[in-house]
Amino acid sequence: MSTPAADGFRMPAEWERHSRCWMAWPCRPETFAGGIEAAYAAYAEVAQTIAQFEPVAMVCNQSDVAEVSLACGAGIEVLPMPISDSWIRDTGPTFVVGGGQVAGVDWGFNAWGNNYPDHQVDAELARHMLDHLGMRRYGAPLVLEGGSIHVDGEGTLITTEECLLNPNRNPGLSKAEIEQHLKDYLGIRQVIWLGRGYEQDETDGHIDEIACFARPGVVLALTTDDTGDANFKIFQDNLDRLKAARDAHGREIEVVTLRQPERRDHNGVRLTLSYTNFYIANGGIVMPAFEDAADDEAFRTLRKVFSNREVIQVPALDIVKGGGGIHCITQQQPAG
Repeated sequence: MSTPAADGFRMPAEWERHSRCWMAWPCRPETFAGGIEAAYAAYAEVAQTIAQFEPVAMVCNQSDVAEVSLACGAGIEVLPMPISDSWIRDTGPTFVVGGGQVAGVDWGFNAWGNNYPDHQVDAELARHMLDHLGMRRYGAPLVLEGGSIHVDGEGTLITTEECLLNPNRNPGLSKAEIEQHLKDYLGIRQVIWLGRGYEQDETDGHIDEIACFARPGVVLALTTDDTGDANFKIFQDNLDRLKAARDAHGREIEVVTLRQPERRDHNGVRLTLSYTNFYIANGGIVMPAFEDAADDEAFRTLRKVFSNREVIQVPALDIVKGGGGIHCITQQQPAG
């Protein structure tokens, strides 16, 4: 069976040129308990902000087309496709490029370790998107969500053991076999394994809640100085692993830290408030604000790290209450 790597494809870095950004409209009220109307407004604001930099396509159920068109306004393409949840980073395809072409990797999707039994509609979304685009589809023999991986575009991938090695995803595969699938389907050569993700993260430790590449050899990572916080040891271990790691080119990793916002709980569960959960657009950064004292500091850090891009902060609490962030609700389609 042919694989993307064998056919000359690789997953590009998020800062490489995009043709559009994909999103999926909130449609599961229980995800945003008591606040799906607020989620509508938050998703629309993210879409409108990204649209300042690149085209945005919003997927929604056929019955919601008129409402979504009205909420998002002119300039946002609304595409009816069956969905039952709204985290397109995880349910949509991962795009790969090669030889001027763009293709899509369609991972197995089991709703973050079978958290939701009615996820079959979302498991088919990647296929629907690739059919709509007329793109080549590579069906991968691996259950994986896009939020669990981040790449530098030059052969290096970061992820967490908590998520990718979790028995609720691929119980029959070893760490080495999972690494090989990542190499075969994303064209990477080096995997940097962090340990665990954000405390009480429903996704079992998605990387985009704790760390991401800013450019080759540079990783942004979440930290906290609060030794009483359960994330303190998690983040310290991840920092130690990053500082000991080498990328696919043998480079040491420079780590730029972002201070974790103050803890906040919602319905008895800790919110995964993270400044690494942002979207890199063409010429822009769309990052979260949490009405927290650390918001301004995080904004200044990202503006310094991405000095060639315009950084815009968007209120994200109503997204995070659903279990994810700005990066989780977006998926970049690279330019061909």
